[in-house]
Amino acid sequence: MVYITGDMHGDFSRFDSPAIKQLKKDDTLIICGDFGFVWDNSKAEQKILKKLGNKKFNICFVDGTHENFELLNSYPVSLWNGGKVHNICGNVYHLMRGQIFKIDNMTFFTMGGGESPDIDIRFEENAWSKFEFPSREELLEGAANLEKLNCRIDYVITHEPPVKIKSFLKLKDNETASVTGLNTYLEELSEACHFRRWFFGSMHLDKYISNSHVAVFQNVINAITGEVQR
Repeated sequence: MVYITGDMHGDFSRFDSPAIKQLKKDDTLIICGDFGFVWDNSKAEQKILKKLGNKKFNICFVDGTHENFELLNSYPVSLWNGGKVHNICGNVYHLMRGQIFKIDNMTFFTMGGGESPDIDIRFEENAWSKFEFPSREELLEGAANLEKLNCRIDYVITHEPPVKIKSFLKLKDNETASVTGLNTYLEELSEACHFRRWFFGSMHLDKYISNSHVAVFQNVINAITGEVQR
C-alpha cells in the first residue's frame, strides 16, 4: 500500500506516530516536501538516515523549499520503479522532479520545489538556494513524461498546489496568495491531466479541498481509499 503525509522538517518523532508504525513490509510512505533529514551531513544525521533506511517500508519524498539542495543533488541519480531518484540510504528515496513512478500498479507523478515564503529573509542571510525552484528542463521533462501517458495518471505528488487551490486557501485566511510560475505550471497540469487525487504539502494543512485535491501535513493518508490512518 502507498501512504501520503506532509512536511517533516527533520522531525524524527513523526515516525513514532501510530499511523506510521502500522506500515508493513513493502509499503511506501511518500512525503510531500521539506523532508529535512538531508541537511548537514553530520554524523548524527547519518545515524538517523541509517535508521530510516533500515525501515521495513519505503520512505520516499519530493523536495520542498527548505532543503539542502546542494547536498541532495550530490547523491548519484538512479532509476527506481520507472523514475529517477536519489537513493539516500537503504529504503529512503528522493523522488526527482517531473518523474512518473509505478508503485503497486499505480502511477505517481512527482514535482517538488517551490518558492520560500521567507525568501527575502533567507536571501539576506545567504540561506536561499536557486535550486528550490524547478528548472525549465525539469518542467519540460515533467510535461513530456505526462504526454507519454496521454496525460492520464493515478496520483500527483507535489509540494506546491495549483494556482486556484492556493488562492482559495489564502482567500479563506484573508491573505494574498504569492503565486509563482510553478503554481501556474501546476494549474495547467491540473486542467490538462486526468488523475484520481493530487496531494500537496506546502500549506502545512490537513484538509480535503475537493474530491481530487488534498492538502496534507501531519495526517497519514491511504492513497487509494483517501482515508486518514489512525
